[in-house]
Amino acid sequence: MRRTIRRAALGIAGAAVAALAVVGCSSSDAGSTSGQSDAGSGQSVQEIKDKGTIRIATFTDLKPYGYTTDDGTETGYDVELGERLAKDLGVQVEWVPVNADARVDALRSDKADLVLANFTVTDERQAVVDFADPYMKVSIGVVSPDDAQITAVSQLEGKQLAVNKGTTAEQWFTENAPQIEQSKYDSKTEQFQAFKDGRAAAIADDNTYLYSWAKENPGYTVGIKQLGDQSFIAPAVVKGNSDLLEWVNTEVSALTDEGFFTQDYTDQLKPYFTDDVQPEDVVLTADELAGQQQ
Repeated sequence: MRRTIRRAALGIAGAAVAALAVVGCSSSDAGSTSGQSDAGSGQSVQEIKDKGTIRIATFTDLKPYGYTTDDGTETGYDVELGERLAKDLGVQVEWVPVNADARVDALRSDKADLVLANFTVTDERQAVVDFADPYMKVSIGVVSPDDAQITAVSQLEGKQLAVNKGTTAEQWFTENAPQIEQSKYDSKTEQFQAFKDGRAAAIADDNTYLYSWAKENPGYTVGIKQLGDQSFIAPAVVKGNSDLLEWVNTEVSALTDEGFFTQDYTDQLKPYFTDDVQPEDVVLTADELAGQQQ
């Protein structure tokens, strides 16, 4: 694995979170080929190359997507993608650890050039960051203990549901099942510890992550495998950085054609998933990617 530079963890910026709720939707100039990003809109590809480092925000506690091993090495599905992007750019990676609700702030406050942190594309997020083409598909799921399994949303009424702040699971339940009481946590570690301690009856999160967690923690089952529409995981750049956005889009297409994501799945995700999950359940085919491209 390439040598990386690690930055101290980001805090949660309240002002940026508040701004997220009021910023209007604006479109990015994805067709720009000037090689220079808009003023105040992040580093261009050439600037990143000249600096010799790309700053990538990712999770450090979301196994198997982005996590830190005992020896301090970053690894996981998103991390392997970041390493490959850096390799193709000819630069090193400076990893910027984030919590779920700090991903937008990492870009807006110029702490990161790119977010690769299991970042689901939503309309609200598209108003404040620019998403590249997706590299993974996912839905919301719910995990619960085997002896108190939750198989329908109605069974959560009168119970506590643990969610991670800033996630699509939090958003879905807020919009579609407001009667369900949510316990909201800043990190995955806090969220799952509260669940295992019995402070919540279930957890709502990305189904692919829950599949891996349930395999690693016997006694729990993903009783609800899909809520709402299928969503997509994609890299994100600061709003207006059309130069980096275009470069990442080209890379995602090339890596899809190459079979990189299927290999990344085999290396990083398959060992952590139950046997019923297949690569095509997670990885976009070239045709699916084409269908998502603008």
